[in-house]
Amino acid sequence: MKTRLITREGFNKLKAELDYLWREERPEVTKKVTWAASLGDRSENADYQYNKKRLREIDRRVRYLTKSLESLRIVDYSPQQDGKVFFGAWVEVENDEGEVKRFRIVGYDEIFGRKDYISIDSPMARALLKKEAGDAATVETPAGPALWYINEITYPDA
Repeated sequence: MKTRLITREGFNKLKAELDYLWREERPEVTKKVTWAASLGDRSENADYQYNKKRLREIDRRVRYLTKSLESLRIVDYSPQQDGKVFFGAWVEVENDEGEVKRFRIVGYDEIFGRKDYISIDSPMARALLKKEAGDAATVETPAGPALWYINEITYPDA
């Protein structure tokens, strides 16, 4: 189950991707498919087969983005969030071994391609929600419970 939340930046990024795929890449690939189809035998035409496959991939991503953007709820920063961990927060945590991690709690659709973002649905994010700097959070991991201390909480728009 994915929580259908997204930051304003994440929403704008997905919208830009949808716009690029629909207005720029898809028309270009469609031209290539039409050109390759005009050459004749499609069964041995690598240009046709590759671009037809790419067109299906683009269409699948466009459908996903269109459906997602309709159902996502944008969560903007609010001054009441200061001092506590909520959606969109940058959090720095440390464990007893001195290992320090810094990440941002965001929606599921924003975590791909980013090592410093974690999903709101992750065990770490769930354990940290509503906690303050200096608090300890117990995170359930496959290896057992892990204790993390919150060092710092910041928000991008603060």
